[in-house]
Amino acid sequence: MRLLVSFFVCLLLSTSSFSQEKLNIKFGKVTAADFEVNSPLIDSNTNAIILADIGNTEFEGNNKDWFTMVFRRYKRIKILNNKGFDAANLSIYLYSQNNEVEKLNDIKAQTYNLENNVIVTTKLTSKDIFEEKVKNNLVKKKLTFPAVKVGSIIEVEYTIKSDFMFNLQPWEFQGEYPCLWSEYNLALPDFFNYVFLSQGYLPFDINTTTKGFSNFSVRNETSASAGTGVNISTDVLHRKWVIKNATAMKEENFTSTIANHISKIEFQLSEYRFPNQPVQPIMQTWAKVAEKMMSSNDFGLAITRSNDWLSDDIKKITIGAQTEEERAKKIYEFIRDNFTSTGDYGVYLSENTNLKDIFKRKSGKACEINLLLLAMLYHDNITCKPILMSLRERGVVHMIYPLMDRFNYLIAEAQVGTKIFYLDASKPMLGFNQLSSDCYNGVAWSITKEEQQPVYFYADSLKESKYTTLLLFSEKPGEISGTLSTVFGNSASLNFREKMKSSNINTITNEVRKSITGEIKVENLVIDSLNSYDDPVTVKYNLKMNAEADIIYINPMFGEAIQKNPFTSTKRNYPIEMPYLKDDHFVLNMEIPAGYQVEEIPKSVRYKLNEDEGMFEYLIANRDGRIQIRTSIKLNKANFLMDDYEGLREFYAFIIKQQNEQIVLKKVK
Repeated sequence: MRLLVSFFVCLLLSTSSFSQEKLNIKFGKVTAADFEVNSPLIDSNTNAIILADIGNTEFEGNNKDWFTMVFRRYKRIKILNNKGFDAANLSIYLYSQNNEVEKLNDIKAQTYNLENNVIVTTKLTSKDIFEEKVKNNLVKKKLTFPAVKVGSIIEVEYTIKSDFMFNLQPWEFQGEYPCLWSEYNLALPDFFNYVFLSQGYLPFDINTTTKGFSNFSVRNETSASAGTGVNISTDVLHRKWVIKNATAMKEENFTSTIANHISKIEFQLSEYRFPNQPVQPIMQTWAKVAEKMMSSNDFGLAITRSNDWLSDDIKKITIGAQTEEERAKKIYEFIRDNFTSTGDYGVYLSENTNLKDIFKRKSGKACEINLLLLAMLYHDNITCKPILMSLRERGVVHMIYPLMDRFNYLIAEAQVGTKIFYLDASKPMLGFNQLSSDCYNGVAWSITKEEQQPVYFYADSLKESKYTTLLLFSEKPGEISGTLSTVFGNSASLNFREKMKSSNINTITNEVRKSITGEIKVENLVIDSLNSYDDPVTVKYNLKMNAEADIIYINPMFGEAIQKNPFTSTKRNYPIEMPYLKDDHFVLNMEIPAGYQVEEIPKSVRYKLNEDEGMFEYLIANRDGRIQIRTSIKLNKANFLMDDYEGLREFYAFIIKQQNEQIVLKKVK
């Protein structure tokens, strides 16, 4: 198995070649034979298949004393069924900055249908192209192919011209649909040095490097000597990457984001290297990033300026606090309980917004609320730092380079003596020094002007525990009654509290009742610590069931059993990423009703996953008129390789089978 090379860094890749093949395919050249597509990549779940996806980027001089990147793309797709019609909706993203935008040129798109062995071609028209502004620096062009049917072939060809050297087009070799041929070509002049960032599990079928030489004509038509120009010659690095028969990548359970796993290449501009000029570094270091951010009114200065307007409020908030830790906790709880988050993403204050505005309206983006938290802690002389991170759904960040577009979230670090607390006041009902599992996405960075340090939030460091106890007894003839109590872990407690915002005791009681097989009454449901956010939520309720039949069937898990295997696919092409370690416990102590005896009982079992990476234990005893069960599920790691998938699938299948075994009681005659 080829392991993931996540953001593998190389300034210059060595020459290697697996094949010199070239795909013979051109826009508009479609034959009847092209409609017959046979590939092992096609199965009952394949809605469309990409026949070819080819990209080329090269550089040319322009009339602005600068260079233009010219990106050309060709793509051909076969629609296999009605669900594949989504593949006929194409989005092209263009970057914009300071009223300048990348240019989309030479767009051609056609749909081909084979009717009575005759190819009918329908061309894209201007009415099939729509423009949408996604955000301040991004424009989306949406194309809808006309006359698409099951069996259609669609193809598109277009050019993007860009003067933004930092925006060298990345290339994804995998996506939602399988791809028979994915190719990317790059002709890179020596003027520009890029860091290559590569990830994925598929080997390249073609991976070649050659060197050439080229002249570039750079002109300046806006200068006093309009129309004059200069020719510059330099070496050009030609790279070609091809992956054939790339499998589709669909998001499954226990995936942080599929973007972490698809095979792709990205580029980060590192430096300019022009003749007779010193090398000009472009990629920033963490020290430079921190200096810039901490000097910004929208970030660091918002935290560290005097902010005397906070003094009176902080005094009121911290009344009664005896220690520095208690003061930090009171400030955190004040913001958490009185401010509303209007959005999760970002690290800076919004334009034309300051902390006074946030404090006055009691709302703001998550980062704005946490910047206010940092400002209040700092004003109260509590050591604190901002921490930049990427949520799990955004994808992992680079371990070394400050690629800032990857960071989309901000939390606070507070230090009291030797204790360090990580705080997110934007999440209501989150306990002190607790973070949501979305934050556990690997490396994050704490920054000050003086120091920048990686901080690690791995899912393997987060354990979610659950303890359930069930006591059953038979005080009345013909009835079994008892009490079930479950203590949730931090993550489940947060989810339960959020659920209760739109629910009530009766609704929860009905849900519990539906989860239990058989005619069982659920009564007197009580929820403890619902508003005590530092403590786990505990749910308790009483059970009653009839015990008059000659034979009584009891599932001893009473709704606590796992009913569905979370691993449904027969195969998985990327690792398993659980949000935390698992430590579930269930204990039953059941009195056998008078006049009954045990007819059948589950067997005790113990199942290990990869020796020490997980364990399922189900221990049962029948003695002295009582049945006792102690069962537990432990997963000692959160991240598993794809080779572990089948083992995990079998592990859960075994648990489900065992947890649904029944106790059978028979009336003594």
